[in-house]
Amino acid sequence: MAAKKTDSKNDSHHEKLMGTLIENTILLQKKDAELMISVKRLIEKIDRMLNVFEEASKHVMEVSEDKRMAELTDKLEELLEQNKTIAKGLIMLEQYVRKRSPPM
Repeated sequence: MAAKKTDSKNDSHHEKLMGTLIENTILLQKKDAELMISVKRLIEKIDRMLNVFEEASKHVMEVSEDKRMAELTDKLEELLEQNKTIAKGLIMLEQYVRKRSPPM
């Protein structure tokens, strides 16, 4: 009789642990999905910002060729390259998160 009580307690304990594990896994999947959505939005915003810088750079070159404008254009191009690098890193991060999270 004592063995049945112990088994019953162990089974109950295991069921609670399994329930907690399942709940935590679901919450983690939700957070992963939220992170992926946030990263996607950030990438879209960075893409729009890159387009603005590209257009600004083209416009500045059309307007004037003086030294200050050339320096500004160089800085914009450098910033554009940095932003491209950041965007690539964010895409890689999103892909990593997608690979790490189990399918929903």
